[in-house]
Amino acid sequence: MKKQKICIIGGGLSGLITAATLSKLNVEIDLITENSKQVTNSCRTTAISQENYNFLKELKVLKKNFWACSKMKLYTDEENKFSKIFELNEVNTKSKKIFYIVENKKLISDLSNIIKISKLIQFIIKKKILKIINVNLLKGVKFEKKKSSQYNLIVVCAGSNSQLTKSIINEETYKRSYNEIAITMILKHEPLNNNVARQIFLDEAILAFLPVSDRKTSVVFSVKKNFFKEKINNTLIKRKIKFYTKFFFKKIEFISNFEIKELNLLIRKKYHSERVLLFGDALHLVHPLAGQGANMMLRDLKVLKEILKSKINLGLDIGADNVLSEFENITKTKNFTYSLGIDFVRKSFKFKKKPLKIFRNKILVELNKNDILKNIFYNIADRGLKF
Repeated sequence: MKKQKICIIGGGLSGLITAATLSKLNVEIDLITENSKQVTNSCRTTAISQENYNFLKELKVLKKNFWACSKMKLYTDEENKFSKIFELNEVNTKSKKIFYIVENKKLISDLSNIIKISKLIQFIIKKKILKIINVNLLKGVKFEKKKSSQYNLIVVCAGSNSQLTKSIINEETYKRSYNEIAITMILKHEPLNNNVARQIFLDEAILAFLPVSDRKTSVVFSVKKNFFKEKINNTLIKRKIKFYTKFFFKKIEFISNFEIKELNLLIRKKYHSERVLLFGDALHLVHPLAGQGANMMLRDLKVLKEILKSKINLGLDIGADNVLSEFENITKTKNFTYSLGIDFVRKSFKFKKKPLKIFRNKILVELNKNDILKNIFYNIADRGLKF
């Protein structure tokens, strides 16, 4: 029986992981990307939950690049004095790690190497995709000078802002700009037992420290766009970050450039069109404070893999409308609820009035005393919503 064929558009982290995962189904895959050498100079990192870490083991990409975090601490800042309001550790999580941190460029490198030796995945390097077209009863991709093969299913991992994504489905349940930017960089410091992820909630910003190794830490500084007035001032950013890092690290050195990303909330109303499925950031964007963007994508991927596997075993067409509707029906409500939950948490840390701040902190302090509730909180962050 002839193998069914999938096209994955987008050579970023979502596209690479999706290609590596779906290749386990013994289908042929074309991965269309602008660059065959996916390793970049990006300083961004990704937090992977324990459940998704176990899932990635199946892809055999887990080398020495993943750094385990066994504790998470949340702080508020009152007149330049830290107040720890919440802590999660391995006692609360029944010896599971809080999450694992990996540098994007290293994970992309590992995934690219796996894909290059796969006999089922073919890289197609194209700078511009004009549109997705009908080819007999299947779908194809039109480039400037030629057409691609015919596909049973096209998975678009091109991000929410790409013109291709917008041309396929331009309906959202909700889309809103946070009017914030995330400034990411890597710090080098004195070696230490660097297994604690920290978040400091300031009046005008959120500062996250994510361990990458015993002497390197990723910093994510989420601030309002107008926080630095006219333009981003590297000297001012470094000065502010150094002020807070000195409480945790010694001999601080900036070893990467700053990477800046606008922050938005996006919840997609419709997930698919005829034989075309939106995926990853094209489906949902959330605030990075909870580190759940990549984890939501991986949970979706597990669902998609199982659905396609069952259809292939039955000899059914994996691009049929009822197949894509099944994926949407399973994941959409969970993603919608989860995204709004993250948005609610973000709003609670943006309270301006002092009484609201005091009330919020008291709730978190009380929650910090209850191991049962902390375990529930961890399970939701680790495995997502189960209903």
